[in-house]
Amino acid sequence: MHTGKRYSPIEFFKWTKQATFCLFIISSIATVLYYFGWKFLALPWQPIAIIATAVAFIVGFKNNASYNRIWEARQIYGAIINDSRSFAYSVRDALGGKESDVVKKIFYRHFAWLTALRFQLREPRSWENVDNDGNSNFRKGRYEIPELNSNLSDELKSFLSPEEHLYILSKKNKATQLTALQSEDFAKLKSEGKINDFQWTLLQQSIIKFTDNQGKAERIKNFPYPRNFASITTYLLFIFVVLAPFGLLKEMDKLGDGTFLEGFTIWFNIPFSAMINWAFHTLDTVGESSVNPFEGSANDIPITQISRTIEIDMRDMLDEKDLPAPILPQNNIVL
Repeated sequence: MHTGKRYSPIEFFKWTKQATFCLFIISSIATVLYYFGWKFLALPWQPIAIIATAVAFIVGFKNNASYNRIWEARQIYGAIINDSRSFAYSVRDALGGKESDVVKKIFYRHFAWLTALRFQLREPRSWENVDNDGNSNFRKGRYEIPELNSNLSDELKSFLSPEEHLYILSKKNKATQLTALQSEDFAKLKSEGKINDFQWTLLQQSIIKFTDNQGKAERIKNFPYPRNFASITTYLLFIFVVLAPFGLLKEMDKLGDGTFLEGFTIWFNIPFSAMINWAFHTLDTVGESSVNPFEGSANDIPITQISRTIEIDMRDMLDEKDLPAPILPQNNIVL
């Protein structure tokens, strides 16, 4: 997540520089060919304007859908923050307080669940774009994705017993099995009479909330923005980007008629066509950068920071002194 006031012009240029260069090349080709006599390449602007209207509608639709996906993802992790805190109060006060080994075991298993979940949500999918050229170039020297530079097994070791650690690593959906272990322990505590029916129900409701939030996050992760909408946006945008410079040729050529610039204004086609194409292309890029909110780009939900914040809060409830350091932004980016 970008934490600055806004992207600076330099940051935006670095993010889109490869596409911007291509747009200038397309505009230059059309202009040079027209200038050297290929007048038949000039297309009427009206049909291209109709395509532009269609592109504007579908790109706007995509951006709206992308914003909804990233906002839902933020709501999910906001709920995990609140549910984790209330879960911690309930566990601590029902099972013996701050010094209880059982409380600490459950707390640390919850940290393991947060860790396993964020690693699962960072796993790459074929439709994600965190590794495309624009995002990769922007990331270089600016920030790192923590889950790609660490090992889940090593991180879980500090939260789980050796037996539980081996057991969880043998499972496919590790976050789900960690929640199942919590539920199993609560059932044992109830059968042993260490918690009453009301406390058991309260704790189970917390487990259900975590399961529900995990499922919602997995739905966003594993169900992409529909490929039919994504494909038609790409195709229409490509058609418009290619045709727009040819549609502006006559308009730019006529711009200098009767002035000292007559015959030279055709060269205005290069910057103006590139600028128009850049606006449409960048709008699409903005939507694409938000459509997969867990992949680890600069515009995604900072699930690593949120998980660390929850861990700090819960450890503080146990009066632990050696708290982990909060995760701070790197060059205005926090993940």
